[in-house]
Amino acid sequence: MVLRKENYVSFCSQTKKVMENKERAVRAVYDDDTITVYQAYRKEIAIPAVKHQKFVSPFKIERMTWIKPSFLWMMYRCGWAQKEGQEHVLAIKIKREGFQWALNNSCLSHFVADIHPSREECQESLKKAPVRIQWDPERSIRLGKLEYRSIQIGLTGEAVHKYVNEWIVSITDITPLCKEIHALVSEDVEEAIKLLPKERLYPLGS
Repeated sequence: MVLRKENYVSFCSQTKKVMENKERAVRAVYDDDTITVYQAYRKEIAIPAVKHQKFVSPFKIERMTWIKPSFLWMMYRCGWAQKEGQEHVLAIKIKREGFQWALNNSCLSHFVADIHPSREECQESLKKAPVRIQWDPERSIRLGKLEYRSIQIGLTGEAVHKYVNEWIVSITDITPLCKEIHALVSEDVEEAIKLLPKERLYPLGS
């Protein structure tokens, strides 16, 4: 897949525009080399992934997979690791260069009038792009909607292969932490907040 400069420009233009009014931004745990994303799976996928530090069968590399830098959005999606098939929450450190590749080769998952020339071109981009970007309402510790949005990144085709074989640095099962925080939400929410991963604004383009 050839790097699609027009997609990157569109993504960055949209991100810059919406970040100015604080509606959307990438918030994550990261260091100089890695950024942490989250996924939730059943034990048959999660346990081997942690053991091998890589996604292996029965993980299906030919299917689209979504990664999420927001811990609380992941908790909303998996119901604090209580939803069927999402009982194990994984914190996956990936290379920042891989994360940037995903953004560089992405397209938005839905039509945006001031970015896409037409709905047809939007659909054509979705067919070709190895990465889809979606912005969903960020969540509070009680999983209520917040006024700003969180990025979700869908990987398919070449992007999944790169994710599995090149980008992953470590995979950690953080299910016990998720359950501990969840238990504290109704008992001592301030203590629960202290246990949250320390996410901060991620510098795009780096």
